[in-house]
Amino acid sequence: MLYYLFHYLNSLDFPGAGVFEYISFRAAMAVIVSLIISMIFGKRIIQKLQMLQVGEIVRDLGLEGQMKKQGTPTMGGLIILAAILIPTLLFAKLDNIYVILMLVSTVMLGAIGFIDDYIKVFKKNKEGLAGKFKVLGQIMVGIVVGTILYFNDGVVVKQKIVDANAPAHVSYQIENDVETRVVENYSWKEVKSTLTTIPFLKNNEFDYAALTTWAGKYAYLLGGILFILIVIIIVTAVSNGANMTDGLDGLATGTSAIIGVTLAIFAYVSGNTIFAEYLNIMYIPNSGELVIFSAAFVGACVGFLWYNSYPAQVFMGDTGSLALGGIIAVFALSVRKEMLIPLLCGIFLIENLSVMIQVGYFKYSKKKYGEGRRVFLMAPLHHHFQKKNMHEAKIVARFWIIGIMLALLTFVTLKLR
Repeated sequence: MLYYLFHYLNSLDFPGAGVFEYISFRAAMAVIVSLIISMIFGKRIIQKLQMLQVGEIVRDLGLEGQMKKQGTPTMGGLIILAAILIPTLLFAKLDNIYVILMLVSTVMLGAIGFIDDYIKVFKKNKEGLAGKFKVLGQIMVGIVVGTILYFNDGVVVKQKIVDANAPAHVSYQIENDVETRVVENYSWKEVKSTLTTIPFLKNNEFDYAALTTWAGKYAYLLGGILFILIVIIIVTAVSNGANMTDGLDGLATGTSAIIGVTLAIFAYVSGNTIFAEYLNIMYIPNSGELVIFSAAFVGACVGFLWYNSYPAQVFMGDTGSLALGGIIAVFALSVRKEMLIPLLCGIFLIENLSVMIQVGYFKYSKKKYGEGRRVFLMAPLHHHFQKKNMHEAKIVARFWIIGIMLALLTFVTLKLR
């Protein structure tokens, strides 16, 4: 909203109003406001939660220090949601399709998590929202996101169109230490496309439409259905992965902040013609505005860490964890980097896999040997290390370090092909 006010003031030559035209300035302001909301107003929200006796119900799993967390305020994800939504509404262009998509996704995922927490806390039902309804909610988010990304005319990419009458462009390629001068005639054109990025490959673009070319006149519609199914799987998987990771103080929050910074950089270079051409990645018009949202996202996570780091004064609950994972998934899909998710979100992936492996092997061994056996001392994986008497703060710090390493490796995929 403030963007439009200052855009109008700039048209009247109001001194300094033009600074709001810069994404970097608005991103910095989004971070600052997000930190203020999560750190200052967050304290008041925590106090309110304490007054309402919105405390965590902890099951005794035999973990060191676990029962001390009994009664710690939960539903702190409300702080994160406010710290994301308010700065975005203030500083982003609200007519941008990608910003609209992120706002809608955040609200929907936050609502699913809130209902789950509400049932646990106020209805005293430890199970919370039934799993089938939670998944149904995530499927609805996937349908909305997939439909917008596939059918909305504002979601386009700029591609090189080879044309003998177009201006000549000179580039240089180095192969086997031999530099070759290449002259190409092409122009840029915005087109509807289902292209995405495949890491580590030289021609690293894949078109989902190629999977349905056999369907003839039904290819476009069938392609949409297939794309939406892929989006549903990605949103559900990453959202649940973040939920699984939210088991130690600051683990999910810090990991999400690292991922958020990485995605912000991807959004910036994808929305900048010069960087996109230099890095030979897809240029996605208007995607640079996502940097504002990502800045608010990172600010919300870092600000929440003020209270969520060990020993936590508040837990985010499903209100926050489901939203964080879903936001990351939708953001990656928007900048067409969803195939980087297994690498970038490696912490979420390994947490999810540890549970799947544990449950799968337990069922298999029980059927084969008559008794269930375990691969890990406890799942998700962070509890395995707790069982090995590693301090909670050390586990979190080491997971953060691994998260940073994975983020750096994700950046390397830009040039390592």
